[in-house]
Amino acid sequence: MVMAIAGTGSLAAAARQLNMTQSAVTKSLQETETLFGTRLFKRTPHGAIPTAQGQVLLGHARVMMDLFIQAADEVSAPPAGGGQVRVGTLQSASAALLPRAIAMLRREHPDVSVSIIEGTNDMLMPAMLRGEIDLVVGRIPAMREHDHLADEILMHDVACIVARARHPLTCSPALSLHDLAHRDWILPPQGTTLRQQIDQAFRNEGIAPPRGAVESVSLLTNRGLLDMDDYLAVMPWQSAVIELQEDRMAVLPIPLRSTISPIGITTGLNSSRTAAARHMIMALRH
Repeated sequence: MVMAIAGTGSLAAAARQLNMTQSAVTKSLQETETLFGTRLFKRTPHGAIPTAQGQVLLGHARVMMDLFIQAADEVSAPPAGGGQVRVGTLQSASAALLPRAIAMLRREHPDVSVSIIEGTNDMLMPAMLRGEIDLVVGRIPAMREHDHLADEILMHDVACIVARARHPLTCSPALSLHDLAHRDWILPPQGTTLRQQIDQAFRNEGIAPPRGAVESVSLLTNRGLLDMDDYLAVMPWQSAVIELQEDRMAVLPIPLRSTISPIGITTGLNSSRTAAARHMIMALRH
């Protein structure tokens, strides 16, 4: 009922959706608000708007609804084991770790389908807490904003500075971060873990961090820009090594020690895991 009111924006519309009378919906809402001891919706001329407490309840309600749907999927899945796993991924895992794990998962459990959602932590973590993603694979930040997340470290990675394969800097006999500070950069967005680590690498050398001419975590876009012009970019080694093998990019010989980070799996601390999600986690561990 609470989700119906929030979704339609009014008690009358929720009543039509639920095939109830408006007075029955109003009574049910009043009983729910009495149960929780707080107002869940603010009644306005423009409809019913969730209060802060109502937003909290809606978040939990969406998770519960999602778990119910997952349970229904598992109950109705074929005996051999099927279902779907939704994986959020950051660039550090999307090039090699995740594809290998998916290939292994699908060989052992061909009835499991996999949905991939690529993004940054500030987008993926809230989606997981809302129950829209089962797990996130990628660079684990040193500090979490939410204490109800569980991290499992699988490996460590380091980022490196890349340019197009025949960039003029690839012929320079010696390079330092001082030589690169005023170049045009493609960087991860402000606030991301990798961007913070890149900025720290420059500060450690007493240099102001570069300003990103382009902020992007899209591999295809970044690859195209690097190929067309003399941009510099920072990529996780797991991604960069593939570009090196294809002779599309070159790695500049400047270590970024501040970017050494654990790569792993993040899940909701109190979330239940479907069989498909457990199979995915086992493949990633392997």
